[in-house]
Amino acid sequence: MPASSSAAAPTHAAALLAPGFRFHPTDEELVSYYLRRRVCGRALRVDAIAEVELYKCEPWELPGLSRLRSRDLEWYFFSPLDRKYSSRSRTNRATAQGYWKTTGKDRDVSCGARVVGMKKTLVYHSGRAPRGTRTNWVMHEYRLEDSQLAKAGIPQDAYVVCRVFQKNGAGPQNGAQYGAPFVEEEWEEQEIANGVVLMPDAEDDDDAVDAHDQEYLEFNDLLQVTSRLSS
Repeated sequence: MPASSSAAAPTHAAALLAPGFRFHPTDEELVSYYLRRRVCGRALRVDAIAEVELYKCEPWELPGLSRLRSRDLEWYFFSPLDRKYSSRSRTNRATAQGYWKTTGKDRDVSCGARVVGMKKTLVYHSGRAPRGTRTNWVMHEYRLEDSQLAKAGIPQDAYVVCRVFQKNGAGPQNGAQYGAPFVEEEWEEQEIANGVVLMPDAEDDDDAVDAHDQEYLEFNDLLQVTSRLSS
């Protein structure tokens, strides 16, 4: 295993998702809900994404920094952008032992007919450019393109949200959803050691949700729907 970098440990303890639950947000949800609220400094109803200086970490270190303890082989992070030059026109994506290289064109992330963000695909190369060795570590980097925030003067380029995975092997193929096999003994050991299962709090203050979030089903609404179906 390559030497560890000096990346800081996560600020929150890792949490568990109950068996059968997956954290697999769509591109739109990552941008319009998670990243938008992070940029605006608003609380998240489920604290599932760690904040990490992503480009100061090697990719094999990232699973240990994830907020979610899961054997689903994809991980999510908020990251500040490190600008390479004072002009802020280019981003520094070099780590101590390699670099993330952009592949393909950036793609729009849309909410209906409205573009709300951009999605960049990067592949990790070990060594130094331009002679680095391509690996199977892949990152999807999402940034906001929100006209409402721009009009309000809220900077959108300070943070990105990223999905990291391995393209080949046991992980998700090209970012597809992946569910790790259920191992009962493993969950029993984790429950004894931690006693924490990550789920939204049904008593969360509704004031924490702004008008932009109304597109997404609230947890309280889900409880009401399931209650009616079971009655």
